Amino acid sequence: MNIPVALTIAGSDSGGGAGIQADIKSMQANGVFAASVITAVTSQNTVAVTDAMDLPVSIIASQLDAVMSDLPVAAAKTGMLSSVEIIECVSQKVAEHTIGPLVVDPVMISKSGFPLLKDDAVDALIKLLLPLAEVCTPNAHEAARLVGYELSSESDAAKAAEQIFEMGPRAVLVKGGHLDAEEDAVDVLFDGSTMHVFRTPRIETVNTHGTGCTYAATIAANLARRMSIPEAVEEAKIYVTQAIRHGLSIGKGHGPTDHFYFLRD
Repeated sequence: MNIPVALTIAGSDSGGGAGIQADIKSMQANGVFAASVITAVTSQNTVAVTDAMDLPVSIIASQLDAVMSDLPVAAAKTGMLSSVEIIECVSQKVAEHTIGPLVVDPVMISKSGFPLLKDDAVDALIKLLLPLAEVCTPNAHEAARLVGYELSSESDAAKAAEQIFEMGPRAVLVKGGHLDAEEDAVDVLFDGSTMHVFRTPRIETVNTHGTGCTYAATIAANLARRMSIPEAVEEAKIYVTQAIRHGLSIGKGHGPTDHFYFLRD
């Protein structure tokens, strides 16, 4: 049986709800085989990230070389790339191995406020990684940091998507879960010519840990399955909405989404 392979390049979440763990679950749940390159180890649960350690750049590079020398990677996704050195390494290897299409999730801060991207690494992310991206998937807070102003509405998200598009990615998806002025969960996708809008009713739940990772990883899985960018995003939006709707009340904080909700009774 032939199955597409997708690669996640991200940090590990010891609580299992976000990061590399959420990426692998999302990819496998959406019809691809998931390979992984771990960039960092975090100490976290549903309440908070309490510590983090970057892996040596040499180990990140050798993981990428090992995967790409053997597996037919059809799409990839990046998550936590916390330093200039790691971004430089990943960007170099993505170009060297012609990895693509690439989904760049510009992870910057945890839900509990723990920094996952160093301040001096933002410019490296913009200059080195965004031009390699098929799709960039910032949430409203991450988009605000990229464009320099706060986002609260669909029109703000659309404006930011156009500006981030000018930084080099082929398409930009601004995720609207944090747009306070919108009643629904509204995401906007700009591909250089068309502004696509994806709207679903907002789900009242605290079990939202890992939603951004899940969304981006599912887009990568869908691109590995040769969907167009708008189709990949639309299908990922449906999946992540259902995963949130069936979120798991695990732990004392923000529980994880249920990546395999369709297997439950």
